[in-house]
Amino acid sequence: MAFRASLRPLNPPAGTSPLFGLGCAPIGNLYTEVADDDATATVAAALDRGIRFFDTAPHYGAGVSEIRLGRALRGVDRASVAIATKVGRRIVAADGRTVPTGGTGTGTVGDLSADGVLRSLEGSLMRLGTDRIDLLYLHDPEDIDEALRTAVPALQRLRDEGVVRAIGAGMVRAGDLARLVREADLDVAMIAGRLTPLDRTGEEELLPAARARGTGIVAAGVFNSGILADPVAAPSFDYKPAGPALRARAERMAELCREHGVELAHAAARYPLRLDPVEAVVVGARTPTEVDGFVAAERAPIPESLWAELDAA
Repeated sequence: MAFRASLRPLNPPAGTSPLFGLGCAPIGNLYTEVADDDATATVAAALDRGIRFFDTAPHYGAGVSEIRLGRALRGVDRASVAIATKVGRRIVAADGRTVPTGGTGTGTVGDLSADGVLRSLEGSLMRLGTDRIDLLYLHDPEDIDEALRTAVPALQRLRDEGVVRAIGAGMVRAGDLARLVREADLDVAMIAGRLTPLDRTGEEELLPAARARGTGIVAAGVFNSGILADPVAAPSFDYKPAGPALRARAERMAELCREHGVELAHAAARYPLRLDPVEAVVVGARTPTEVDGFVAAERAPIPESLWAELDAA
């Protein structure tokens, strides 16, 4: 599979990856502070290695991720990259007040109103320093009924008017995302952490719904927040310490990968691409070294026999 046409750069350079994008939550200080220069170096490394799809959101660092991505892409031909961002949350200051459009804050709150969608997009354009967004996601809405009633029609109008090239929804809750796929006219759905060797719940309802509707799937959270990158040094699952059973399963998977000369992180990054209709994978990184890691996963030879063993584990 590969990114569908509406998610590809309008003028992709030779060597552009058809399968992987850079997740920009880490350069918005997810888990740990990242210096401005390090964030810029991470994006530059991605560009240098053929990554041309960038996924960000106002929620990531309350605007910081978008600011940093926009700064790092300054001077880069806009037609050579594709940018995805999200709506459905409003950036607020420490006192709870909404920050001025295009600003940064200390947190976000849900806002599924049609006006909220438009204001969020306007702020993202300002922070990113661009005149257009390629893919606009609805970001993890808590109330699916409200989202279908207010936010989704606003997204559809933006697509119909040509303001954005494609629309979608990004969530961690596979069942709710499946409902959005069935009931909303989405181009793409991004599922985080539910299409991995440790958590396959996205395969149960979401993938059949996407196949039926012709909706593309982008997989994110492929390391389940750390444990599938390194189950010993980073045994975190869904942003919390992993329990003994999960750690044992992940360590067994790492052992199986070693027996085949494969890194567990490479297998985890590639795992969703075996599943129809997964089109691409977005992997977060905060350093050039981490970018190198997932770029290498695209080319790493992985024997078919390993997949069967990981399934069994």
